[in-house]
Amino acid sequence: MKTLLMPVAAACLVAAANAQAQSPMTYQPSPYVGGDALFWELDPDGPAGDRDSTGLRLRAGVAFNDYFALEGHLGTGGSDGGLELDYLAGGYAKGMLPITSRFKLYGLLGATEVEFDGAESESGVSYGGGASYALMPNLSLGADYMRYLDESHYDFDAVSLGATYHF
Repeated sequence: MKTLLMPVAAACLVAAANAQAQSPMTYQPSPYVGGDALFWELDPDGPAGDRDSTGLRLRAGVAFNDYFALEGHLGTGGSDGGLELDYLAGGYAKGMLPITSRFKLYGLLGATEVEFDGAESESGVSYGGGASYALMPNLSLGADYMRYLDESHYDFDAVSLGATYHF
């Protein structure tokens, strides 16, 4: 079986490379950066009340085509009753659905690390979704919702509004 698998795999690789060489690449990877107001909420389980505040989030990514990008987030700021967001940092796969030439819906899935008030940082799976609208070819406005952490004893969510510059 192994003797048959290697030649078949090699033939598939050669065929894929040949097809790629014959078809012109229609999309160049496109980097982008963005800045957002980050409206975050920490929702602990139990009788303790929600904590929420406003911070700043910076984003950077690379769109590989109209449907897929990789994106990173860095955020900080805001305090509520002695609880301060020191930082959040994460990386995400971004699936995009162009509705029109200017309007896109997108979903994000990845991992985030978050630290509050110098306490031990926590990390976990993150997910969310949003929309963006292109004002100009290189400038868009957007909004999204992210569940950054979904822990057994609390949830950490954020809604963000901001702008993105596409290189």
